[in-house]
Amino acid sequence: MTDRPLGRAPLWTVQDLARYLGVPVNTIYKWRVTGDGPPALKVGRHVRYREDDVNGWLTTLRDRSSQ
Repeated sequence: MTDRPLGRAPLWTVQDLARYLGVPVNTIYKWRVTGDGPPALKVGRHVRYREDDVNGWLTTLRDRSSQ
């Protein structure tokens, strides 16, 4: 998650996201099925996440919990 090709933030893998959030990889896959997780991109057969999308999703969780 540290290399920045062409000045852009790299896309995160499911494993990267699970490590970042401190949850099991299977939780990420469950969230994809239920629609509860952060927005994802399909790159060919691979699921990838943008850091900005993940942080935006986390903000919505914080906003919901403070209501």
